[in-house]
Amino acid sequence: MSAFDVATIRQDFPILARRVHGRPLTYLDNAATSQKPTAVIQALERYYSESNANVHRGVHLLSEQATTAYESARQTVAKFLGLKDARGCVFVRGATEGINLVADCWGRAHLRSGDEILITHLEHHANIVPWQVVAERTGAKLVVAPVTSRGEVDLEAFKKLLSPRTKLVAFAHVSNALGTVNPAVEMTRLAKAVGATVLIDACQAAAHFKVDVPALGCDFYVFSGHKTFGPTGIGVLWGRPEILDAMPPYQYGGDMIRKVDFDGTTYREAPERFEAGTPHIAGALGLAAALDYFMPRQVGAHAHEQKLLAAATERLKAIKGLTIVGEAPEKVAVISFLLEGGHPHDVGTLLDADGIAIRTGHHCCMPLMKHLGISGTARASFAFYNTFEEVDRLAISLEKVRKMMA
Repeated sequence: MSAFDVATIRQDFPILARRVHGRPLTYLDNAATSQKPTAVIQALERYYSESNANVHRGVHLLSEQATTAYESARQTVAKFLGLKDARGCVFVRGATEGINLVADCWGRAHLRSGDEILITHLEHHANIVPWQVVAERTGAKLVVAPVTSRGEVDLEAFKKLLSPRTKLVAFAHVSNALGTVNPAVEMTRLAKAVGATVLIDACQAAAHFKVDVPALGCDFYVFSGHKTFGPTGIGVLWGRPEILDAMPPYQYGGDMIRKVDFDGTTYREAPERFEAGTPHIAGALGLAAALDYFMPRQVGAHAHEQKLLAAATERLKAIKGLTIVGEAPEKVAVISFLLEGGHPHDVGTLLDADGIAIRTGHHCCMPLMKHLGISGTARASFAFYNTFEEVDRLAISLEKVRKMMA
């Protein structure tokens, strides 16, 4: 695509044409879930109307077609992640299930009393609670790296917390609450220097810039389809195949089994090892359609979103009584903010009356909010289909809200 044509792109997303409370929809809640292009909607409809059948198990034509499409979707995911081999790509319900799978299967097999799990204050609850649980079960200790006042991981503190006791390091590639882009390559390198295994939560990264998993050097990488313009209920856990093959299964039954006997059962290798039962076939095909749509537009999308971020930051900073929370120099197009005299929930409700959808609350980051000394924020998060006109609508509506709150 030679030029980034937002007007044409918006035509590919049917929901963007609707009105809310009589106003044009201004959808700025993309960090919670993104909208879906027609290509994704059609992929779901096409599967259910033309080739609906179970995968891997049938010799009839529909099953063969479904299987081919499902495994082709896995290849698309590998391409999206910069991988040559798709064998480490496991379809899961989302990043949350992927993290839980690693915590349960890798964590319980490898962690012992005295070991340490290092995370950061920026983490989503889904990258905190599974590690808390596995730490309780194994006797390991959860260690947390602090963040600076700008919302960046304190890299010096992170370095000091690493030691030979650190067996796992888990962190977000991008903060969902603040938009901070973590120095993932450097953090992974430091973790590897002490022999730690590394998991990266890519929920907020995958939809904003090109991902190169081999360059990152991590051991596990997870993202959710619904934040990457695909369906809900589908996501990907990538793991190094040799690590996945050595892990015990997460669930049991269906294609993950090689042979069953009453005297014992043997299991298949990854990725089938972790895809028990009938998978979300339509979800995988929809995700592949989303990635096929997004990949040719990634570079232009990121540049456009950075311009939106700059414009929105400038406009919001000019609003009296508005404070932006999280001003790291490296961010995706996410702005968390507080408006003097207004609770974030009230701000969100009043913006909704103008057709503007944002997110309010703690953003599943209660420890981060506590660390920052606040209960929550209002958050506007942009995607590549958002426009500068929508930035203006947000600023104008916030000015109106400010006057109402005064």
